[in-house]
Amino acid sequence: MKFIYLLFIISIFACNENPKETSVTTTDSTIQTPATPKPDTPVKVEVDKPTQTVAPSKVYSNARFRDVTVQKIGENKYTIQGKGQIFEANFGWVVEDGHNEIKEGFEMTDAGAPEWGNFKFTIEVQKERPNSTLTLILFESSAKDGSRVYQLPIVLE
Repeated sequence: MKFIYLLFIISIFACNENPKETSVTTTDSTIQTPATPKPDTPVKVEVDKPTQTVAPSKVYSNARFRDVTVQKIGENKYTIQGKGQIFEANFGWVVEDGHNEIKEGFEMTDAGAPEWGNFKFTIEVQKERPNSTLTLILFESSAKDGSRVYQLPIVLE
Protein backbone atom coordinates (compact mmCIF):
# COMPACT_ATOMS: atom_id res chain seq x y z
CA MET A 1 0.00 0.00 0.00
CA LYS A 2 2.86 2.38 0.78
CA PHE A 3 4.25 1.72 -2.71
CA ILE A 4 0.99 2.74 -4.42
CA TYR A 5 0.71 5.82 -2.21
CA LEU A 6 4.32 6.84 -3.10
CA LEU A 7 3.66 6.25 -6.79
CA PHE A 8 0.55 8.45 -6.60
CA ILE A 9 2.48 11.35 -5.01
CA ILE A 10 5.26 11.13 -7.60
CA SER A 11 2.76 11.19 -10.46
CA ILE A 12 1.03 14.28 -9.04
CA PHE A 13 4.34 16.19 -8.90
CA ALA A 14 5.28 14.98 -12.40
CA CYS A 15 2.01 16.29 -13.88
CA ASN A 16 2.28 19.74 -12.29
CA GLU A 17 1.48 22.49 -14.85
CA ASN A 18 3.67 25.16 -13.27
CA PRO A 19 6.87 25.45 -15.35
CA LYS A 20 9.89 25.61 -13.13
CA GLU A 21 13.51 26.15 -13.84
CA THR A 22 15.83 23.28 -13.28
CA SER A 23 19.32 23.74 -11.99
CA VAL A 24 22.41 21.80 -12.89
CA THR A 25 25.37 22.24 -10.62
CA THR A 26 28.84 21.87 -12.03
CA THR A 27 32.19 22.40 -10.41
CA ASP A 28 32.40 25.89 -11.93
CA SER A 29 28.92 27.35 -11.46
CA THR A 30 25.18 26.69 -11.53
CA ILE A 31 23.49 26.63 -14.94
CA GLN A 32 19.80 27.62 -15.12
CA THR A 33 17.71 25.96 -17.84
CA PRO A 34 14.06 26.89 -18.49
CA ALA A 35 11.37 24.22 -18.31
CA THR A 36 9.95 22.86 -21.56
CA PRO A 37 6.86 24.82 -22.71
CA LYS A 38 3.52 23.04 -23.08
CA PRO A 39 2.79 21.78 -26.62
CA ASP A 40 -0.26 24.04 -27.06
CA THR A 41 1.61 27.18 -26.02
CA PRO A 42 2.95 29.28 -28.92
CA VAL A 43 6.67 29.85 -28.72
CA LYS A 44 8.08 33.22 -29.75
CA VAL A 45 11.34 32.92 -31.61
CA GLU A 46 13.37 36.05 -32.30
CA VAL A 47 15.68 35.94 -35.27
CA ASP A 48 18.59 38.34 -35.43
CA LYS A 49 18.65 40.62 -38.42
CA PRO A 50 21.53 39.79 -40.73
CA THR A 51 24.49 41.99 -40.05
CA GLN A 52 26.14 43.76 -42.90
CA THR A 53 29.50 42.24 -43.54
CA VAL A 54 32.26 43.49 -45.75
CA ALA A 55 33.50 40.95 -48.23
CA PRO A 56 37.15 40.20 -47.79
CA SER A 57 39.37 42.02 -50.22
CA LYS A 58 40.95 40.13 -53.05
CA VAL A 59 44.68 39.74 -52.64
CA TYR A 60 46.93 40.06 -55.70
CA SER A 61 50.51 38.86 -56.11
CA ASN A 62 53.25 38.13 -58.62
CA ALA A 63 57.06 37.82 -58.48
CA ARG A 64 57.64 41.44 -57.34
CA PHE A 65 54.37 42.37 -55.61
CA ARG A 66 52.53 40.45 -52.91
CA ASP A 67 49.62 40.90 -50.52
CA VAL A 68 48.28 43.73 -52.69
CA THR A 69 44.74 44.81 -51.80
CA VAL A 70 42.53 47.56 -53.19
CA GLN A 71 39.85 49.24 -51.11
CA LYS A 72 37.27 51.55 -52.64
CA ILE A 73 36.94 54.49 -50.26
CA GLY A 74 34.82 56.78 -52.42
CA GLU A 75 32.98 56.82 -55.71
CA ASN A 76 36.20 57.36 -57.67
CA LYS A 77 38.81 56.93 -54.94
CA TYR A 78 40.87 53.82 -54.09
CA THR A 79 43.50 52.92 -51.52
CA ILE A 80 46.12 50.42 -52.68
CA GLN A 81 48.47 48.72 -50.24
CA GLY A 82 50.80 45.76 -50.22
CA LYS A 83 54.44 44.74 -50.37
CA GLY A 84 56.98 44.98 -53.13
CA GLN A 85 60.46 43.61 -53.75
CA ILE A 86 61.46 46.42 -56.06
CA PHE A 87 64.88 47.56 -57.31
CA GLU A 88 65.63 50.86 -55.54
CA ALA A 89 62.13 50.73 -53.97
CA ASN A 90 60.59 52.62 -56.91
CA PHE A 91 57.65 51.28 -58.94
CA GLY A 92 55.13 52.69 -61.35
CA TRP A 93 51.41 52.36 -61.83
CA VAL A 94 48.93 53.19 -64.56
CA VAL A 95 45.12 53.10 -64.74
CA GLU A 96 43.64 52.22 -68.10
CA ASP A 97 40.19 51.44 -69.46
CA GLY A 98 41.25 48.92 -72.10
CA HIS A 99 41.84 51.60 -74.73
CA ASN A 100 43.47 54.59 -73.06
CA GLU A 101 45.77 55.25 -70.15
CA ILE A 102 43.74 57.55 -67.91
CA LYS A 103 46.18 58.20 -65.07
CA GLU A 104 49.74 57.20 -64.17
CA GLY A 105 52.25 57.72 -61.41
CA PHE A 106 55.16 56.39 -59.39
CA GLU A 107 55.33 55.26 -55.78
CA MET A 108 57.95 53.92 -53.39
CA THR A 109 58.15 51.07 -50.93
CA ASP A 110 59.75 51.56 -47.53
CA ALA A 111 62.61 49.16 -48.43
CA GLY A 112 64.40 48.22 -51.64
CA ALA A 113 65.14 44.74 -53.01
CA PRO A 114 66.02 42.15 -51.82
CA GLU A 115 63.79 43.18 -48.89
CA TRP A 116 60.00 43.26 -49.17
CA GLY A 117 59.00 46.86 -48.57
CA ASN A 118 55.51 48.05 -47.67
CA PHE A 119 53.59 50.59 -49.69
CA LYS A 120 50.26 52.36 -49.43
CA PHE A 121 48.86 55.05 -51.66
CA THR A 122 45.55 56.54 -52.75
CA ILE A 123 44.42 57.33 -56.27
CA GLU A 124 41.39 59.15 -57.58
CA VAL A 125 40.36 58.24 -61.11
CA GLN A 126 37.13 58.58 -63.06
CA LYS A 127 35.92 56.52 -66.02
CA GLU A 128 35.90 58.30 -69.38
CA ARG A 129 33.11 56.04 -70.65
CA PRO A 130 30.41 54.69 -68.30
CA ASN A 131 30.55 51.11 -69.66
CA SER A 132 34.33 50.77 -69.43
CA THR A 133 36.27 48.80 -66.82
CA LEU A 134 39.19 50.43 -65.06
CA THR A 135 42.35 48.37 -64.59
CA LEU A 136 45.22 49.38 -62.33
CA ILE A 137 48.58 47.99 -63.41
CA LEU A 138 51.49 47.99 -60.97
CA PHE A 139 54.90 47.47 -62.55
CA GLU A 140 58.63 47.70 -62.04
CA SER A 141 60.67 49.62 -64.62
CA SER A 142 63.47 47.59 -66.18
CA ALA A 143 66.97 48.81 -65.23
CA LYS A 144 68.10 47.71 -68.69
CA ASP A 145 65.76 49.70 -70.94
CA GLY A 146 63.04 51.28 -68.78
CA SER A 147 60.29 48.99 -70.08
CA ARG A 148 57.54 47.67 -67.82
CA VAL A 149 58.36 44.36 -66.17
CA TYR A 150 56.55 42.27 -63.57
CA GLN A 151 53.20 43.89 -64.36
CA LEU A 152 50.37 43.16 -61.93
CA PRO A 153 46.92 44.01 -63.38
CA ILE A 154 44.09 44.68 -60.90
CA VAL A 155 40.51 45.41 -61.94
CA LEU A 156 39.08 48.38 -60.03
CA GLU A 157 35.49 47.59 -59.04
